[in-house]
Amino acid sequence: MRILVVGGGGREHALCWAISASPLCSKLYCAPGNAGIAQVAECVEVGAEDIPGQVALARREKIDFVVVGPEVPLAAGLADRLAEAGIKVFGPSARAAQLESSKGFTKDLCRRHDIPTGAYERFTDLAKAEVYIKAQGAPIVVKADGLAAGKGVVVADTVEQALAAARDMLSGNRFGEAGASVVVEEFLAGEEASFFALCDGQHALALVGAQDHKRVLDDDKGPNTGGMGAYSPAPVFDAAMQQRTMDEIILPTVRAMAADGMPFKGVLYAGLMITAQGPKIFEYNCRFGDPECQVLMMRLKSDIVPALLASADGNLKHLDLRWSNDVALTVVMAARGYPDAYQKGSEIRGLAEASKVEGVQIFHAGTRADGNRILANGGRVLNVSALAPTVEEARARAYRAVDLIDWPEGFCRRDIAWRAVARKP
Repeated sequence: MRILVVGGGGREHALCWAISASPLCSKLYCAPGNAGIAQVAECVEVGAEDIPGQVALARREKIDFVVVGPEVPLAAGLADRLAEAGIKVFGPSARAAQLESSKGFTKDLCRRHDIPTGAYERFTDLAKAEVYIKAQGAPIVVKADGLAAGKGVVVADTVEQALAAARDMLSGNRFGEAGASVVVEEFLAGEEASFFALCDGQHALALVGAQDHKRVLDDDKGPNTGGMGAYSPAPVFDAAMQQRTMDEIILPTVRAMAADGMPFKGVLYAGLMITAQGPKIFEYNCRFGDPECQVLMMRLKSDIVPALLASADGNLKHLDLRWSNDVALTVVMAARGYPDAYQKGSEIRGLAEASKVEGVQIFHAGTRADGNRILANGGRVLNVSALAPTVEEARARAYRAVDLIDWPEGFCRRDIAWRAVARKP
């Protein structure tokens, strides 16, 4: 098959790395791609959000199957346009992608179908939001309803912080249209986990759990980011918790979406809080997580292409996947200043040496090639990933590789997987 992956970040590099190993893939394209992806796929300069451009590229190159990485083109209807053009696609329709593109849509669906989630209300009027926040007290969570690149969530420790966040969003200054409506929801106490399931509109196939690190600094301090690291498996998410999540959250969601006439096809990413009462959903994403995708692809032993095809074709019921028992861990290296203002264009050296560390795979998230040089071209720039029998060994390998990378303009967290390490006797 001739396959096109849409996107240009670390998630897409991991997907391209896995797809390129499949005997079903005869030619792999990625648009727009990055300097790392160019090592396993032919990169084409078409923006991920350029819907007509992506459809035209798929037609021109006679693509058999398109795998859409990021959420913005899905929310904008890329899967719909490809389907109209007769091109098979992995990823939900724009209507089904509302599970991510509107937090209010998801919360309302959970309320209607008794899917475990935190108490909440939705607001477009600042005065009403302020009254609700003051009545609820803190800690409390304020979310922009729309897509905000993983940064539209404020976990407020004080009422004043929550009021400031609501003002910031509803004024339109912070997230524009995405913040024109906000969800104010209960703060869920517990341990966070990410869980993924492939869906074909009717059935769901459990993948594996992972744990992400959203805060920018060690000890979970600083603002939320798109993710500073991840590891899988997550000890908090055992087989019993996975079964509860499938039965209480994923399958009811798949059934509800089908009943509402917008069957979900693609990967459903559940952001979960493991509370004293069990798993509760605090967000859905309609695509693979980033950086969780990187650790999933490191652990996946099966060919990924049949699984993606089964999701698109409605054949998941008869599919099974094999996973490594080893631990995969990824450390995100970001440009100094991220998630706020940061500089592009600094040179990254030492990647070849770092890649030689046993069990290590380096996924590029925001890079571009300048001749033989690799330059930083984004906020999150590299995903230094490692696979090993234990979490301690995986972490040691990943940081050994990080230390071999010569990039003074970059930084990373030094405590990825601290919860799993702390659990060890």
